[in-house]
Amino acid sequence: MKAIVQRVKNAHVTVDNTIISNIGNGLMVLLGVQEGDNKKEADFLVEKIIHLRIFEDDQGKMNLSLKDVKAELLVVSQFTLLGDCKKGRRPSFTKAAAPDRAKALYEYFIGRAIESGVVTKAGQFQAAMDVSLVNQGPVTLVLDTLDA
Repeated sequence: MKAIVQRVKNAHVTVDNTIISNIGNGLMVLLGVQEGDNKKEADFLVEKIIHLRIFEDDQGKMNLSLKDVKAELLVVSQFTLLGDCKKGRRPSFTKAAAPDRAKALYEYFIGRAIESGVVTKAGQFQAAMDVSLVNQGPVTLVLDTLDA
């Protein structure tokens, strides 16, 4: 699994000109499910993301986690994170999990975040979404379970 994690002041997802999810202060996660991923990778990423110390403390140092500051999480499925652009000019998505498998793990990821006590919102799987956010910092991190 790959995740792009962005610390945001706010973020929202729009489908067909209707906002379907929005958060205030928190993390916006673009999540790509790779062929061969399973619940182990999802569990690892959820725990890593909700405990990342990337929010500032009273001294302005990144020492606090999403849970520490009681911020929100917005998770958006994005298979294009798995695009391979090494050959040619058109990305190959052969590393991305099949849609049914990807959806199951995406929903599992969201469920685990909710179970951990984090207010969690989501995009709409396989929809054409517009994602808007105000990146705070800016703070953006790339997490990949293959690198863990």
